[in-house]
Amino acid sequence: MTAESISRVFEAGMLVGFGVSWPVAVIKTYRSKTVAGLSAVFLWFIFMGYVCGMLFKIFGSLDWVTWLYAMNLALVVIELVLYYRYRGRTPERGTAAPA
Repeated sequence: MTAESISRVFEAGMLVGFGVSWPVAVIKTYRSKTVAGLSAVFLWFIFMGYVCGMLFKIFGSLDWVTWLYAMNLALVVIELVLYYRYRGRTPERGTAAPA
């Protein structure tokens, strides 16, 4: 393996590591219908980070790792949509938010 192919494996590992949390976060937001504890600013920074990563791949070396950026970006977009849909809502008193 070349150094470049090894670096792609580590890059993919990073994206998979981050990417595993996004479906969990999206499902939690969707089920609870509340965005308590979420930050739109944070989500926008994450969004921009994935956009920059994808642009780096597109203008540099387009490869299979680009799809991992795209999947993560899509999940962040879904989380942003849910954030703006449910902002202002608070969990009902006396009930625990679903896990």
